[in-house]
Amino acid sequence: MFGYRVPSPNEAMLISGGKQRGGSDVTPFRIVVGHGAFVLPVVRKVSFLTLAMQEAEVIEDCYTQQGLTLGVRAVIAFKVADDPGSISNAARRFQADQRQMSTLVGRIFSGHLRSIIGSMTVESIIRDQQRLGEAILDASKGEMARIGLNVDSLQISQIDDKGSGYIAALAAPHQADVNRAANVARAAADQASAEAQQESDRNQAEFARQTAVARAEYQAEIDVAQQKAAQAGPLAAAQAQQDVLAEQAKVAAKNAVLREAQLQAEVVKPAQAEAERVRIQAEAAAHATRLSAQAAASEGRIALQQAVIAQLPDIMNSAAAGLQNANLTVLNGTQGVNEAIATLAAQGGAVLQSVLGSLHGIGAAPQLGGAATDGTGPDYGPPPEGDLPQA
Repeated sequence: MFGYRVPSPNEAMLISGGKQRGGSDVTPFRIVVGHGAFVLPVVRKVSFLTLAMQEAEVIEDCYTQQGLTLGVRAVIAFKVADDPGSISNAARRFQADQRQMSTLVGRIFSGHLRSIIGSMTVESIIRDQQRLGEAILDASKGEMARIGLNVDSLQISQIDDKGSGYIAALAAPHQADVNRAANVARAAADQASAEAQQESDRNQAEFARQTAVARAEYQAEIDVAQQKAAQAGPLAAAQAQQDVLAEQAKVAAKNAVLREAQLQAEVVKPAQAEAERVRIQAEAAAHATRLSAQAAASEGRIALQQAVIAQLPDIMNSAAAGLQNANLTVLNGTQGVNEAIATLAAQGGAVLQSVLGSLHGIGAAPQLGGAATDGTGPDYGPPPEGDLPQA
């Protein structure tokens, strides 16, 4: 926008011209920091003062309290203070040439550095550089505030005895101690390193041994596994062959059972049936033969019996004829005659039974006319002895 000016973050904008209001501490310009402001052209003039960090280096030969010359190098970091008074003081002194800030700061610190080092010994300067820096800052603080500057840090970067060897001589005992301690530490470190190396070698050897043992064990396991794998085929084939043989044995057993059943059905059973048939036929033939023999014997016996029976009348007639010419006395008349005739008939039956028994070789004969078959003769038995007719 026309007439509106804005300073950078590390700048202070100074607006001069016109009448400035205020008390006795009236600055000839208006200070604007961190924001913009309207500036009337021609009537107002604008300039900028840097608020950035700057650096000044001091290299100075200084004399100590002992009269020894020391070359000292220091670095000062400073900037314009942020308050309006410091900005106003710095602007009045350095607005025309802001590069003069570093030159002036270097000169201020050079003077204070020579003054303070002159009151100290080399030993105190070397051993307590922090106190040296604080003393220089304290001595320069007032002057720096008057010109509007603020010191952020002071670092003494180098102290040199300008070739006199004083600092080296001071350091010699300490250096010897340091060297001795360094040697001891180095020896201890070497020993520790050697021990560590030996321990490492032992550990490596042990690890190598364990590795070799583990590798051998793994190789043994691999060999066993390979052998098992190599034997797996033959073992499987043998097992399969055994299984086949076992199944064949089972099949053979079943075939044997089946063959036995077939033999039983085809050979044994028919043979047994044939033998049974032959036995039955033989028994039947034998039975028929017995029956035929019995029949033949019976027929012969019957024929013989018939022949004897056929002769019985003649026998009876002969007996009767003998009785005809005999002198018999019959006491009881007709009854006695009848009894005599009956006795004669019984005697004829007994004779017939005896003859038949002798013919058959047995003690009994077939019953004739109601006679018993137990060899006792006719039912009527022998005639009573007292009843026989008397001659």
